[in-house]
Amino acid sequence: MHKALVDLFESLISCDPETLQAQPVKAVLLALGSNHDAQIHLPRVRERLTSIGAITLSTAFQNPDFTATIELPKPDYTNQCIYLSLAKPVTLQQLQQSFKQFECDCQRQRLKEPSTSIKQVTMDIDILLVKLDKDNSLSKNNDSEWIIMANRYPFKAHERAGIKELVAGIDS
Repeated sequence: MHKALVDLFESLISCDPETLQAQPVKAVLLALGSNHDAQIHLPRVRERLTSIGAITLSTAFQNPDFTATIELPKPDYTNQCIYLSLAKPVTLQQLQQSFKQFECDCQRQRLKEPSTSIKQVTMDIDILLVKLDKDNSLSKNNDSEWIIMANRYPFKAHERAGIKELVAGIDS
């Protein structure tokens, strides 16, 4: 991993999502993933995200499903990281509810189809990092406004690559 990125992660605190539920969030770094009709669902979600803020995109990566085997091949995932700067701060809980609705609008099924053991994921939206509004109880112990979502760390290789690309774009 790029040293500046490692330094960035080591300087951030991480919190369980439950701890952050009521905190006002002004920006997030997201991981989007789809293994079914990604060419339809990724653009749809990106458009929905622009309705709540400004977005910056990483490159979309195609990755094999890490649970696939020779006996049980599975479709590849298309993954992309997105920096979302919210038009107005909202609580993490409100943001998560919006993202669940975006997934539902893509006909996201959380259970495997009974006829197959292959899970089709039309859209998965995961929050990797949150940038809290300046006036929050956690900022007193944190040099950065950014907080890592503990349930998502350590990041997967495609998430690290997407974050690295976004950090480079934001810093330049």
